[in-house]
Amino acid sequence: MTATPTAWQGGMARVDATGTMVAPGALAHPTHPESGAAAHDAPRTGDSHGPEGTARTHTRGDVILDLQNISLSFGGVKALTDISFDVCEHEIRAIIGPNGAGKSSMLNVINGVYHPQQGRIVFRGQERRQMHPTAAARQGIARTFQNIALFKGMTVLDNIMTGRNTQFRTGVFAHALWWGPARAEEMQHRRKVEEVIDFLEIQAIRKTPVGRLPYGLQKRVELARALAAEPSMLLLDEPMAGMNVEEKQDMCRFILDVNQQFGTTIVLIEHDMGVVMDISDRVVVLDYGKKIGDGTPEEVKSNPDVIRAYLGTSH
Repeated sequence: MTATPTAWQGGMARVDATGTMVAPGALAHPTHPESGAAAHDAPRTGDSHGPEGTARTHTRGDVILDLQNISLSFGGVKALTDISFDVCEHEIRAIIGPNGAGKSSMLNVINGVYHPQQGRIVFRGQERRQMHPTAAARQGIARTFQNIALFKGMTVLDNIMTGRNTQFRTGVFAHALWWGPARAEEMQHRRKVEEVIDFLEIQAIRKTPVGRLPYGLQKRVELARALAAEPSMLLLDEPMAGMNVEEKQDMCRFILDVNQQFGTTIVLIEHDMGVVMDISDRVVVLDYGKKIGDGTPEEVKSNPDVIRAYLGTSH
């Protein structure tokens, strides 16, 4: 059997002499842009190291999201078929697969945009039925999108403030007057937003309209808006798509920092396998709407079904 390579985003995948799939290594070890230090020295597990060799703040916890036998169809088209996997607290859980595998559909199921025809979704021990995205956001699930979904005419600061919408408690009329409790509440939310701006190092563009920013910074602003909601689970749909190597390194660093410093659980879709294999705790692999692999990055890389799905085979 001979493997026929096909392109990953960011490089060519191949199979080494042992039969293990090898991803392109452009970002095998993301570096801090100032120090140049390796982001970490070993594959991430419960006791792995974080950026610059520092120990991880959080270890993988109990299962907080359990997806059981999820099936989703649009008319006669099956987007997802009998997919089951779980997500543990504090981990980075990657979902990978070729184009059209059902990855974004799975994220839409998790945050309530799509409602599966079959299966169960259990979040923090409670089964969710017909969950609306607003209700999911109030339960602590935030997300970014494959295509940037920002208000291009608004400033960075105002875009990030929209991420606080589910946190407001006073009414619209009080906020229109900006009086009393409403004023105090908005000032409190603005302080939270400023903390996010400092964390993601975008102070210099806080008053800039988003539409004037380069693509990589717009991606960072979208991450900031999601973080402003103070999520316990963050869904990232191709956060590094279209970025150059330096921008990807920065985004890797921020994702790891969010996970390690805040303990945020992250579910990540990404095509760059150097990134996925380097920062993920566990990886689930989809192909044509079906699950073909699940495990640690090392286990997934050596899975024959995964190799066949990505590389193709000939006899």
